[in-house]
Amino acid sequence: MEWTQQQADSVFVDDLRRFERDVLSLVKVPLTQCQFDALVSFAYNVGSDIDADTIPEGLGDSTLLRKLNTGDYDGAAREFRKWNKNDGKVMRGLTRRRVAEECLFRGMDAAAAIKNGVAAA
Repeated sequence: MEWTQQQADSVFVDDLRRFERDVLSLVKVPLTQCQFDALVSFAYNVGSDIDADTIPEGLGDSTLLRKLNTGDYDGAAREFRKWNKNDGKVMRGLTRRRVAEECLFRGMDAAAAIKNGVAAA
């Protein structure tokens, strides 16, 4: 099946809205816009586990979320970088993404956060 750009954009927007709702549902402390954006990016990439099944996965089952919901914003920020592996192997692209998300979470503007992420690996 081949998608048009309009179809792809529509699916992306629907997915993004779902992860925005998931973050709003999971997080119990106040967030800045940058923190919210970083968490939506993270959940979009690793999942949100909003279904609350018994399989630990994604933001919903993460130490990042547990720390955040206790008000440990700095501890939560440090958790992003731990999510840079696939099958136990450190992945350069995931390292970059997680550094960018951490920088954004800490309040850096998006362009600078991406630059820091690219420089990280």
